[in-house]
Amino acid sequence: MTAKGERTRESIIDASYALFAKKGFKQVTMKDVCDVTNMSRGGLYSHFSSTSQLFEALLEKMTERSETDIQEATGKGASALSILVESFASLEEETGHPEDSLSIAMLEYAQTVDAHVMEQLNRIGAEKWKKLIRYGIKRGEFKAVDVDEIVNLILYSYQGVRMWSMVSPMKPEVYHSITENIKRQLIGETR
Repeated sequence: MTAKGERTRESIIDASYALFAKKGFKQVTMKDVCDVTNMSRGGLYSHFSSTSQLFEALLEKMTERSETDIQEATGKGASALSILVESFASLEEETGHPEDSLSIAMLEYAQTVDAHVMEQLNRIGAEKWKKLIRYGIKRGEFKAVDVDEIVNLILYSYQGVRMWSMVSPMKPEVYHSITENIKRQLIGETR
């Protein structure tokens, strides 16, 4: 693909995020994507053959970005605690904006298209967090904890809060208390 073609593809992915966050997965059509990107159907279909393919590309981009950020930080020798704190701050910020969440779209995609994609993304996310926690343990910044247990807390509390925040207003203190609890388990008292 040419550089221009790749930029167009990326702009389609970026523009589709708001559509999937607002409408979920089932309700987004290729016409919606054409409308939001000002592209012809032919132009859009030259990059993506379906909303499923587009949604998968969006999820892949988000996963790669998150994984790359942590890999770059650890590669530069950054503090595991600072990476964790920054990651949690980002997650806390997201919970304050349920209108920007892809949680419903992800659930609908898993139910109607392919749950295996979600399982794979979950495994990738789990590995990312495991690497960070092991990195922190190795550096002596984190206590020797059950890594799988902490990763489960991170992954499932985050998705639970994100999903629930779409149903009922969520006070920032709720997710903050969860992240503080996880930090206490990793480093000891944080107050």
